[in-house]
Amino acid sequence: MSRLVVVSNRVPVPEKGGAAASAGGLAVALLAALQERGGIWMGWSGKSSGDNEPGPLSLEEQGKITFALTDLTEKDVDEYYFGFANRVLWPICHYRLDLAEYGRKEMAGYFRVNRFFAHRLAPLLKPDDTIWIHDYHLIPLAAELRQMGVKNRIGFFHHIPWPPADVLAAMPVHEEIMRGLAAYDLVGFQTDHDLENFAGCLRREEMGDALGDGRFNSGDKIFKGGVYGIGIETEAFAKFARKAVSHAMVHKAKESIIGRDLIIGVDRLDYSKGLTQRIDAFERFVLNNPAHQRNVTYLQVTPKSRSEVPEYEQMQRTVAEQAGRVNGALGTVDWVPIRYINRSLSRPILAGLYRLAKVGLVTPLRDGMNLVAKEYVAAQNPDDPGVLVLSRFAGAARELKGALLVNPYDIVGTANAIARALNMPLEERQERWQRMMDYLLEHDVSRWCDDFLNDLAA
Repeated sequence: MSRLVVVSNRVPVPEKGGAAASAGGLAVALLAALQERGGIWMGWSGKSSGDNEPGPLSLEEQGKITFALTDLTEKDVDEYYFGFANRVLWPICHYRLDLAEYGRKEMAGYFRVNRFFAHRLAPLLKPDDTIWIHDYHLIPLAAELRQMGVKNRIGFFHHIPWPPADVLAAMPVHEEIMRGLAAYDLVGFQTDHDLENFAGCLRREEMGDALGDGRFNSGDKIFKGGVYGIGIETEAFAKFARKAVSHAMVHKAKESIIGRDLIIGVDRLDYSKGLTQRIDAFERFVLNNPAHQRNVTYLQVTPKSRSEVPEYEQMQRTVAEQAGRVNGALGTVDWVPIRYINRSLSRPILAGLYRLAKVGLVTPLRDGMNLVAKEYVAAQNPDDPGVLVLSRFAGAARELKGALLVNPYDIVGTANAIARALNMPLEERQERWQRMMDYLLEHDVSRWCDDFLNDLAA
């Protein structure tokens, strides 16, 4: 079995003898695959080294895995990460042309850092290594490696949405991005819609076409594209949630909402998550359903994200002000309608809160998959499960057929879905939950990992 080489923008290095620093399902699955095959996980250390050239790769071996971390210069971070990746590619892929700020300096930095990664990775490679590159930060990496003569099998997985041709073409360097993807042997997307959009981009720009059986051509290169909806570690998370209800903080939360139904939303602070529309929908629900006033609590957990990017700083102020306005308008001496937490909570606490919540409110304006939706389902008590209210624009909507699907731009429709979820009979809740849980157990993150690597090897 060939070694596996994983490359991602950031690397969740486990503590010695412990779990990964980011113990999410993706890290668990990739670490397991690396431990089985042996190999390397390379990425940015998260540190910047001023204006000087970064020092040598930091190599740390744990079992059969070598973690290879590199610093970047402050200029690299500004141009590659905060600049092109998060102020051009991220908004374009989330259909937000109005927020994309293209600059040639940032574009040059993005390609420069990918070239830098290639030069750091190439000396570590063996001829039969399988290389798996992750996400929008590193799209050009395979093309850079090919130019250096690397002939290994290289796969790419795009974790966020892929836009249609009209949206992508608004980005001045869209052709270079498309050529970067054509340098891979296998390109994976979250949903069939994303893959269809990608095929449409090839055709519309006359850069290639679909050949059938998942194969595409671009110039003289033939490569494959496929759908690999990422999952979670379903069974493990369900056990985790059962234990988490006894956590002291979860117990306090339960005591604080006695007699009230809990609605929960958990999102990174980002304009793609539909937070302002969601708060509007909750307010409309309360106003339209007097019987639920004082009998429901909406908990929104929203850790800060990319605060160095101005759009995110503005978003933080807007959401906090909106939650405050609703609480001021609707709250009473003994009832605060919205509990807004602007920091991270540990995974045990979140799992326990998911299990307490009668409604999981997951309403992004656009999302590649959304694992919060899947974690909420996995965390439920089978005897008395909650209801998932899910945006039709999340990738998870293609898979979780037991959710109540909503259009997050339709405030009244989302408010009505919240009311329906809270009033749903037990038998219907159980049937909807079981349908989703069966799917999640079959399509967990380990299967996602195995399916992609098997197709790349084939």
